[in-house]
Amino acid sequence: MPEAITLLIFVTVQRLAEMVWARSNEKRLRALGAVEVGAAHYPLIVLLHTAWVAWLWLRGWDRPLVWPWVVVFFVLQGLRVWVLATLGRRWTTRVMFVPGETLVKKGPFRLIPHPNYTVVAAEMIVLPLAFGLIGSAIVFGLLNFAMLGWRIRVEERALTPLRG
Repeated sequence: MPEAITLLIFVTVQRLAEMVWARSNEKRLRALGAVEVGAAHYPLIVLLHTAWVAWLWLRGWDRPLVWPWVVVFFVLQGLRVWVLATLGRRWTTRVMFVPGETLVKKGPFRLIPHPNYTVVAAEMIVLPLAFGLIGSAIVFGLLNFAMLGWRIRVEERALTPLRG
């Protein structure tokens, strides 16, 4: 099996597993009284990420990998795991919070704001580069930056009361 296909399978399975975990966490958080904000932009995020993975399959499955970018991608996966482990059962793909809970201020959250978005922004650029798809890295990177700009504004408005 070409290495490119192995990498694409890894990313696809990872994203699908994360969606299952996110749904489980969402149900638990809703049972605790969680409030979702910014639901209007959520389908666009799903569309962007689905298009990104589908495009990588379409354009990258038979390409030779650019190994330095693959290494960077896997470093980002370590950071992704750190973020997800820090948030634990609070992590979802939606903007949700339980009234009365405090913000997470440990792990990567003590170092940079929005570490998950930082990792995702880097992944959207780095993974296409791992397939030598420079134009795709630029296009998806710019689309993602626009989407994250919207999402971060939504999240910041929602989390302001929790900051006190």
